Amino acid sequence: MRYKFILILLFLVFIQCKNTENSGSTTTSIKNSIQYAEGFSIEKYNGFSIVKVSNTYPGAKNKHTYILHKRGVSVPDSLKQYNAIEVPVKKIITTSTTHIPALEALGVENTLVGFPSTRFISSVKTRAIIDAGKVRDLGSNQGLNTEVILDLCPDVIVGFSVDGDVKTYKNLEKSGQKIIYNGDWTEKTPLGKAEWIKFFGALYDLDEKADQLFTSIEKEYNSVLTLAKKTKSQPTIFAGAIYEDQWFLPQGDSWAAYFLKEANGNYLWKDTRGTGSLALSFESVLEKAQNADFWIGPGQFTSIQEILDNNPNYIHFKAVKNKNAYSFSTKKGKTGGIIYYELAQNRPDLVLKDIVKILHPEVLPNHQLTFFEKLK
Repeated sequence: MRYKFILILLFLVFIQCKNTENSGSTTTSIKNSIQYAEGFSIEKYNGFSIVKVSNTYPGAKNKHTYILHKRGVSVPDSLKQYNAIEVPVKKIITTSTTHIPALEALGVENTLVGFPSTRFISSVKTRAIIDAGKVRDLGSNQGLNTEVILDLCPDVIVGFSVDGDVKTYKNLEKSGQKIIYNGDWTEKTPLGKAEWIKFFGALYDLDEKADQLFTSIEKEYNSVLTLAKKTKSQPTIFAGAIYEDQWFLPQGDSWAAYFLKEANGNYLWKDTRGTGSLALSFESVLEKAQNADFWIGPGQFTSIQEILDNNPNYIHFKAVKNKNAYSFSTKKGKTGGIIYYELAQNRPDLVLKDIVKILHPEVLPNHQLTFFEKLK
């Protein structure tokens, strides 16, 4: 009898230890591993993750919390107030071309079932899926086709907002759709934007693969950055072009200006504050940039002749005379989407390589330009 009592006691102790172990595993988190991105964080637990998104648009004050959980995992009561999404997702709708490269890098592009204005997608791989009729066109971002979305019944819709207007998404939520906001475009640094691949990695339960992909990009980027810092010359640069009588060019804190600085270039408006665009007169730009070495990103122009046809006064710039103008608008996808707008923020290492190649060709003698092209 005594022997039987001891066995029962040991069994109860074992069960108690087991329960304690299981209980503890759901409350022990893996620290947020996001290093560069300021707009989101990920905390990993046993069977679920907490994803927090802020900075969904400039000046945004609202923060969004999402619980990404595996099937069958019970989410703690304290987290049930937040939107829960089962992972890995099987069907997804994204709303920006910048989301496409992340899906492809993770190997989950076949889960894309809907996209607004599919003609803007440049990727050969995803275009093949679209052409096969596997991705429905949802109209415009401002007026997503609710009927088609409800018919597709996606696991999640990855949305974004430029100014905080989310009426369309709110209506979709009322219809039972799950929305998760993405703010990759608001990041101020190249690696900050690229790190959002971890956001998509979390949706597909591919965190480790996303980490590896980002680490590879980070390594390449920093390697090129080291080479750029060793260069002795610092060529002068201007950017942008005239649109409706004003010259729009990147402000000094913008993403585009950041690349020029990283490549050891002297962007003539680097000291201006802000992340948007400056609107200047043609005369003021000519006065400051007439003798600049390079014109990088001359609007939508695709040739020197097109530049001069638009405004003969562009000939007064040394960069035009010497044909040192480089554009990313010449490289387009099958249906006209500009590749740079889709892929650049996901692959800052390739953008930096391009600009270093342009400014300091001796540093990367074997690199073939990915996004930019010298205008003829």
